[in-house]
This record gives sequence, structure tokens and C-alpha cells, in this order.
Amino acid sequence: MSQQLPAIIDLEASGFGRGSYPIEVGFALEDRVVHSFLIRPAPTWLHWSDEAQQIHGISREQLAEEGISVREVALQMNQLLRDKTLYSDAWSFDSSWVGRLFDEAELVQRFRIETINRLLTPTQMEAWHDTKQRLWQQQPFHRHRAANDVKVLQETYRQVVGMTTA
Repeated sequence: MSQQLPAIIDLEASGFGRGSYPIEVGFALEDRVVHSFLIRPAPTWLHWSDEAQQIHGISREQLAEEGISVREVALQMNQLLRDKTLYSDAWSFDSSWVGRLFDEAELVQRFRIETINRLLTPTQMEAWHDTKQRLWQQQPFHRHRAANDVKVLQETYRQVVGMTTA
């Protein structure tokens, strides 16, 4: 019986803590197909952290020009992810931001988000951080962009559980 990669989700946000909101969502499906969306902030979403912008490199101007409406992102996510469980290595942040997105869109979220730790043994959890760091050092692309992050997270999972490449 062959193992299957888990679907992975990652979000970037306007900042950290109260008032922050999602500005980009990315997910890698079980077949490694990656989707990502820049999110145009809702009119009432005002919080912005220059420190967070330094990390992800996404400006408010870029979101205004290239972002998709909150409702459209939520509709697309429900269509692509219906009845799936996605896994996050930052579950408390990511699930909160997805909740904020769906609340603003006034839609019911049709998929679940769980912590990646549910899939890992204690030994695999111990290897997670170092494996992820090593993979990031090998990547030519920008970290803290959702599409890039989910690729690395899915590969981290593959390596820590000892899956062979298909």
C-alpha cells in the first residue's frame, strides 16, 4: 500500500496577533498541485505591520492591484478543497486566518485544517524543524510566500516520514 502526501496549507498575513488578517493563501494537494491566491483586504481590514511586510515581501499596493476579493478566494477554496483535511505547521495562526476569511465572506468553510503534528510520531516531530531548515537552504525561491512554503512543507513531510518518491 503506497502512502499519500497530505494536503498542506499555509497563509501569509498583514501582521501578527489581534487585528491581523490573511493576505495570501497557498495549498499543495495530495498530488502536489499547488494553488495560491493573493487576497485583497476587506474594507474593514485595516491592520498592517511593516515588520510582517519585510518578512513576506507583499505590499498593500500589490494586494490592491493583484489581490482577489475575500469572497472569491473563499469560494475558490471551497470548490477546490471540499471535504478535504489540510495540514498546517502553524495551525493556530492559519486556522484563525482562514476563519476570518470565511467570516468576512459570509460562507461556511467546507474543509478542515489540522496540525501537521497529528500525522507525525514524536521522532518525526523532532526531525521536522531541522529537515525544513535544510530544505529551505536548498531552495532558490523566496521563503514566506504561501505557494513556496507549502511545497517545502510537503517535501519536509515526505522526508521525515521516509516516503520514497513516486
